[in-house]
Amino acid sequence: MAEITLKADVGRPTGTRVSKRLRAAGRVPGVVYGLSQEPTPVDVDWRELRQVLTGEAGLNALIDLQFDGHSELSIVKSLQRDPVHHMVTHVDFLLIRRDQAISVDVPIILEGEAEEVLREGGMVDQILTTLTIAAKPADIPNELTYDISSLVVGDTIRVSDLSLPSGVTTEVDPEDPVVTAQIVQVDVPEPTEGEGEGEEGAEGEAGEGEAAEGGEGETAEGEGGGDAGSAEGGDEG
Repeated sequence: MAEITLKADVGRPTGTRVSKRLRAAGRVPGVVYGLSQEPTPVDVDWRELRQVLTGEAGLNALIDLQFDGHSELSIVKSLQRDPVHHMVTHVDFLLIRRDQAISVDVPIILEGEAEEVLREGGMVDQILTTLTIAAKPADIPNELTYDISSLVVGDTIRVSDLSLPSGVTTEVDPEDPVVTAQIVQVDVPEPTEGEGEGEEGAEGEAGEGEAAEGGEGETAEGEGGGDAGSAEGGDEG
């Protein structure tokens, strides 16, 4: 892996106001630590740092960090970004040795197209997008790739299926899934038990109500007829 030179200024005062002034001037505050060295506050040019981070190696770029009159091999250990503008607001540099393995996260890139899966209406789900590996700086790969062209529905690609370059190891469980191919299932809600019965019950109740209303009317007419008959009889008598 190629190494990139980055210059850092030391001796910056710490504090929120100072950091704001640095950012306004196009610089990013940070700290350098590692190899039993006391943390050293630094600041770097934002444009130069962005060039480092957008290279092929991304965050795993090997950096010859020039600061305090000498140069040390380092990597970017962590970044802080503004939640709104996504600008880098702070950077941590970790000093490393060329002959000692370090742990980093490497992206997993899928190549090809799973035509058989798509033909059957399925989908490819990438569960693991990065893999934590251990390697000496020169052996760190920019990425790990896997060709999914031959996938069929029901296949599962696991960590053990990934091809690691020479000198690269991982402690991630080899059975952990990286990619799965499966049919997309759409859940269609089924009528709950009793819904149809409820409608029929409602209709039945309505029918009974109508019958009851009719019955009351007939009784009233009968009673009225009887009274009228008695009255007529009385008049005639």
